Amino acid sequence: MSVPLGQQTARLLQEMIRNAAVNDGSPDSGHEIRQVRTLQAFFEGSGLDGVVVEPHPGRGSLIIRIPGTDPHAPSLALLGHTDVVPVEPAGWDRDPFGGEIIDGVMWGRGAIDMLNLTAAYAVVTREIARQGFRPRGDLVFAAVADEENGGVYGAGWLTEHRLDLIDADYVLTESGGAPAGSRPSIGVMIGEKGQAQRTLRVTGVPGHGSAPWGSRNAAVIAAEAIARIARFRTPTVITPQWRAYAEALELDVDTTAALQSPERLFEGLPQTGLLQGFAHASTHTTISPNVLRAGEKHNVIPGEATVQLDIRVLPDVSPDDVEGYLREALGDLMEHVQIEGDQFVDSTVSPTDTPLFDVLRGAVRRARPAADLLPMLAAGGTDGRFYRLRGVPAYGFGVLSDRWDYGTFRTLFHGHNERIDLESLDLTVDALNHVVREFLGRDHGVRVKR
Repeated sequence: MSVPLGQQTARLLQEMIRNAAVNDGSPDSGHEIRQVRTLQAFFEGSGLDGVVVEPHPGRGSLIIRIPGTDPHAPSLALLGHTDVVPVEPAGWDRDPFGGEIIDGVMWGRGAIDMLNLTAAYAVVTREIARQGFRPRGDLVFAAVADEENGGVYGAGWLTEHRLDLIDADYVLTESGGAPAGSRPSIGVMIGEKGQAQRTLRVTGVPGHGSAPWGSRNAAVIAAEAIARIARFRTPTVITPQWRAYAEALELDVDTTAALQSPERLFEGLPQTGLLQGFAHASTHTTISPNVLRAGEKHNVIPGEATVQLDIRVLPDVSPDDVEGYLREALGDLMEHVQIEGDQFVDSTVSPTDTPLFDVLRGAVRRARPAADLLPMLAAGGTDGRFYRLRGVPAYGFGVLSDRWDYGTFRTLFHGHNERIDLESLDLTVDALNHVVREFLGRDHGVRVKR
């Protein structure tokens, strides 16, 4: 007797949570090779072996490609990462790496970011192979390392060094599926904000901590710089994605109007509840001062401090714009501050008039007949950008149960008590199974140049 796809997904997800592939940003963290071994065992007997790449010891990725019958048919990649962010155990009600199932809910780091989807991708890929389904276009399953640190040893490395393994014409990845409104509208991430990480290097004058009056303490200057940045407002931009999302929330008419107005947005933010952070991030280039370093000894006034900034940019924002925002925010403090770093990744957005997007809509309506897709712009980064930057459409897709809203969904990303309900696993793997078979099984009348 065959095991339902949802149960297969739950079992594999449990194992992957328990592997504790924690990526703290250092080269020797992650240990995603444990996830690769688990997945290889999962695929045993399916006839699918795949390719393992390991750019750094322990930082492994597994890629499996099922060749299509038509070399000109569009291909589809299921792109999932296998690393997770660190936890603060004291903030958790359950073992963050236990994979416990309590009242139909699985707890654990990675349950929604994004081991749930990676497990579902694996289940669908194995089922395709076992049942002998012959896709017209290639199906690629990619379980990659290091997404939580920018893909240096994962999708980024593969794009630069082994694009042949992961290349595809369309991509599905993380962050979609949460319903909004009563219809409901199901969120699908069609793009994401760009990145422009910067460091502020603050210069003061060292001295003895016993006489702070009149000193030029780099830590104090850095603290004031952080406060100014926190108060600073970049321009409010109402993107098409945010305008549609505000409408889908079904708030009162005046609040909806405020949320769709650059002049009134801050009036409407309090009415969005847990969505306030997302609402603000969807309409602004954000600057978050996240790491402050100053001083080495308690009785020495520090002469230098650094502040690391996480900057996420909206479409059409340039590096010069970022520089201008920082200078405007810091004002006269600039005489003590040097802005370092030139990283810049443009915001990326995929079109919605594609054959795959139509199939996604059909898959959602199989689960919820009245539902429609709600295109969204992700505030954070995903590996999908490596495809979009090359002109390949990439969508964050899933189908979550009625117990979810996007505000709750987002608070669990990188937060305490991350968890997913088994119903959502069932809905998502069923939708993905339909998408793969429908998209790769039909003749789209599209001839793809390779």
